Amino acid sequence: MCVTYIYTHTRNTHTERERLWSTSPSGVINGTSKQLLTTAIICLTFFCENSIAQGSKLIMTKFGELISITLRLTELSISAFVHITYAASILFSAVAQDAREFITSGSIVKCATLKAFKNAISTQTSANADSQSEITLEEAVQATSTIVDGHGDAPIVLVHGIFGFGKGKMGRLSYWAGAEEKDVRVLVPDLGPLTSIHDRARELFYFLKGGRVDYGLEHSHKFGHCRYGRLYESGNYEEWDEHHPVHFVCHSTGTQVVRILQQMLADKRFEGFEEITNADWVLSLTSLSGVLNGCTRIYLDGINPEDGHSLTSISLLQLLRIGVVIYEWLDISVLKRYYGFGFDHFDLSWRKIGLRGLVKSLLYETGPFASRDWIGPDLSIHSAVKCNSNLQTFPNTFYFSYATRMTKRFLGFTVPSSIIEIHPLLCLRAFQMCQWRHPTHAPVPYHGYRDEDWHDNDGALNTISMLFPAFPTPHPNCRLGPDYKDGQSLQPGIWYYTLIEGDHIFFIISKERAGNRFDLLYTSIFERCRKQMRRLITDPRLVEVI
Repeated sequence: MCVTYIYTHTRNTHTERERLWSTSPSGVINGTSKQLLTTAIICLTFFCENSIAQGSKLIMTKFGELISITLRLTELSISAFVHITYAASILFSAVAQDAREFITSGSIVKCATLKAFKNAISTQTSANADSQSEITLEEAVQATSTIVDGHGDAPIVLVHGIFGFGKGKMGRLSYWAGAEEKDVRVLVPDLGPLTSIHDRARELFYFLKGGRVDYGLEHSHKFGHCRYGRLYESGNYEEWDEHHPVHFVCHSTGTQVVRILQQMLADKRFEGFEEITNADWVLSLTSLSGVLNGCTRIYLDGINPEDGHSLTSISLLQLLRIGVVIYEWLDISVLKRYYGFGFDHFDLSWRKIGLRGLVKSLLYETGPFASRDWIGPDLSIHSAVKCNSNLQTFPNTFYFSYATRMTKRFLGFTVPSSIIEIHPLLCLRAFQMCQWRHPTHAPVPYHGYRDEDWHDNDGALNTISMLFPAFPTPHPNCRLGPDYKDGQSLQPGIWYYTLIEGDHIFFIISKERAGNRFDLLYTSIFERCRKQMRRLITDPRLVEVI
């Protein structure tokens, strides 16, 4: 009773405390005991008050964390549902087209091969060589170089982006929405949708030249996968060299794939071809919504902004990782005939690694996600800055970039320009990218970084990333305007860029969304490849005569 009475009146005056002592059961308390008891009461009061305050603060902190986790799980559920629904609709569309074809014709029509095209190119090249093989010494002295207008025989290679597919996958469905039909000399390679940019560049080389894909001894050893991959018994353009270059038209991550491929050609990184490769094998590179400087969406999807390569525990990419590992492990041939993620060189099939291998892959012990040899880390701003430091813009190659944007400024804020026109797959991320803030505790990816520079976007990539290689050092660039309609004004070694309204998938998959703009865009790109680009090259026949 005494203790309770004393505790409830600890903030009384000194006189009141004196009265309390007199009511204690003992009746008499000496001075020393009184001081000790007073000190104890004060300490107990202070302890209780702080405990209550800390307890309240802890409860509020835990409550805030619970709210944050709930919101993240809600956002994750919505994002996962939208992405899975869209992926399923694409797959079902491909299967439905094949089924309809089977019903109407009695058998599934096989995809047209590129053999006829290759034979035509070879025949035409041989005919040109026969008709122009003779050259006099006088002609050689008068001219040691020639202007080749557009390289009319050069094929146009369409390189898809992340989650994309080429000819031979997804039945009769076209990633490019039929744009490949606008020219008779178009190649559509099927590269790993989620494999790293390095691995895709290696695959693209052997798709054109032929042979078994060699990922490189050092690279394969470092990242723990097989050195060799798919076998191309014959290349789709075996004549490919500096005198028979190609045009590349790339979407999304396909742009960096070709840039790395060109750097590998210049650095002579392909075993068996060291004596002949150089950067001039690429006549032009056209980037459509290309990721040249990384993006902030990859952080929203789950890449840790502190290091640019690890995954956060609760994220869309974690769900993707689990789904991909299980899909590759099941190795269902019927499904993989339509779509595969490109990790065959990691040997993830149950036939090779068994149940134990599946568990190890899911626990980050083996596989592409454990070694970080996949496309996710390559899309971070951190990785792009590092990559751009080692990539060149070459003086004999033409570079063009179409940057897409679906945002505008409203009352001082960046917001999506149209909720109706933007694809539902990209709507939520477009809002989030407009409000992106780099974590204050994380180091900035490059000197001079500002959040507001990265707010304009197309729902998947930041517009600043699609213009030209800008970080850490800007490459030569020029905005493509009305003054550059004439092909004679174009110069190699410069990134010509232009802005167009549209989201990230506006010009692929379905041409109906873009309408007439779809035809105008691809027609202008293909015509420029054929007619407007001019490179000053040395004629090999002239060199031999001299």
